[in-house]
Amino acid sequence: MAKWTPRHEAPEPLEGPVVATIIGGTILWFLLFLIQLPFYGWFDDHGHTWWIWTCLAGSGLGLLGIWYVRKRDAAIKRATQDPPEPHTTPSAP
Repeated sequence: MAKWTPRHEAPEPLEGPVVATIIGGTILWFLLFLIQLPFYGWFDDHGHTWWIWTCLAGSGLGLLGIWYVRKRDAAIKRATQDPPEPHTTPSAP
């Protein structure tokens, strides 16, 4: 089991324009879907219709990803702006 033990610390995750990256990827998947749609007959004749549906699925998952990363960024911004309030318990009289 020793060969699976990491020998060094894991690097910090890279933070970048996550929302823009996901939006760009979603647009790209949708454009690929639209570009392939007129050639549906050719794809069907050659058994490659899954290419079209893969692009549509990528677009749908991209929309889910946009929603997720926007919520994530908003939560990160809230966490850095508002320091947590100390929790106090009421004392007994």
